[in-house]
Amino acid sequence: MAGLTLASPSVERRPAWSPWRETWRRYRRHKLAVVSAVLLIVLILAVAFGPFVWRVSINDIDFNARLEGPSLAHPFGTDDLGQDILARMIYGGRISLAVGLAAMAVAVIVGTVIGALAGMSRGALGHALMWLTDLFLSLPQLPLLLLLIYLFRDGLKAVFGPEGGIFILIVLVIGGLRWMPVARLVRAQFLSLREKDFVEAARALGASPLRQVVRHILPNALGPVIIAGTIDVAAAIIAESTLSFLGLGFPPDVPTWGRLLFDAKDFLDIAAHWALFPGGAIFVAVVAINFIGDGMRDALDARRVI
Repeated sequence: MAGLTLASPSVERRPAWSPWRETWRRYRRHKLAVVSAVLLIVLILAVAFGPFVWRVSINDIDFNARLEGPSLAHPFGTDDLGQDILARMIYGGRISLAVGLAAMAVAVIVGTVIGALAGMSRGALGHALMWLTDLFLSLPQLPLLLLLIYLFRDGLKAVFGPEGGIFILIVLVIGGLRWMPVARLVRAQFLSLREKDFVEAARALGASPLRQVVRHILPNALGPVIIAGTIDVAAAIIAESTLSFLGLGFPPDVPTWGRLLFDAKDFLDIAAHWALFPGGAIFVAVVAINFIGDGMRDALDARRVI
């Protein structure tokens, strides 16, 4: 027995995975989300750098080429004034995507602040904030959106100019009517996380409520917030397109995707391409963002096996 040696069993060591690397590994398993991310990146690069490649002006008028279909000279065709639709879509895409991202930022910031206050409050403040959230949820959004546009459009135009005023108004109105789902999600996460052991330990060590929120609770509640933010981007793009289609968005000479659809509605029988391409761009952007949100939901949900 003295000559026998016990061989220690070999332990297989797995490589260390950081949380972000694990999230990326889980996200890659969602094929539609990966394809959607690529499509969205291509769309953003196209509207950001398109003017450097396609140098046709959005205001060039050619009555000899009016309502022409797609061709080498005009890949997306022309409108009733002979203006190049591709150039106008590149210009309008930057506005539509910027409105979506800015409105999403407003909704996420407002919703996170209100949800965090309601989740950390143990008294009347939390109930009052949730009552306010339910009140905003009960309001009809489209009529209220139209009313606010009518009331404040002229004043903001006079202060910030036609484009700047409408941009600020649309972003604030759409973001101000989309924060409620984010607030409810954040509150639910805070109510659950504030009772966890690591938060109780931080509280026992003397951490202030602000430090508990910033260092311990909020980072663990960001998953649902990011998912809700992706949904808000798609909703904001649709809302801006709806306003432009109704003639209440940007001025007529600003060719957002929704405005292009509004201008094309009277020529659907003879120039369907005019509505097809901006409508397709809105469809691709919204569907891609929704699939990205689905992929991020699966990647950030630790309980889901992927």
